[in-house]
Amino acid sequence: MANFVFNIGKGRGVELYNRVESNDPATSALIVVLLAATGLEADAVLKDADTLAAVLAGTTNEATNVGYARKVLTDVELAPLPAPDDVADTFTVAIPNQTWAAVAAAPDTIGKLLVCYDANTGAGTDADIVPITAHDFVVTPDGTDLIATFTGGGFYRAKEC
Repeated sequence: MANFVFNIGKGRGVELYNRVESNDPATSALIVVLLAATGLEADAVLKDADTLAAVLAGTTNEATNVGYARKVLTDVELAPLPAPDDVADTFTVAIPNQTWAAVAAAPDTIGKLLVCYDANTGAGTDADIVPITAHDFVVTPDGTDLIATFTGGGFYRAKEC
């Protein structure tokens, strides 16, 4: 397994980040979701999902441990859109490291972390949430804090073909 960009998110990560950061619409947010390791489908299967509902429709399940809840990142949590890196010919967007406090050991070991886009956090459903990236995040909760650190500077990097 590896980190990947969902097919629906290819070429869109910077755009969707910018929509949230500039309040377009005001109800938009990036959603951070943890997936349970048990039943986690192969990356080749997951990357074809066009919605969070589709990701969770097969044997893949969201974590259900006490202390875990989806993170909702609005413009307040995001830094202003950075400039593209004209030397490296890339455009990288980052989100802050994420902490879940005192996540219970049972029932799930964590297998992946998703960053998704939700245009309407007040009224949408998982069928409206667009998965952008998936990151390997293999952690066995033990009642202490879980901290997701995004190495390499960002969660999404657009680069040349």
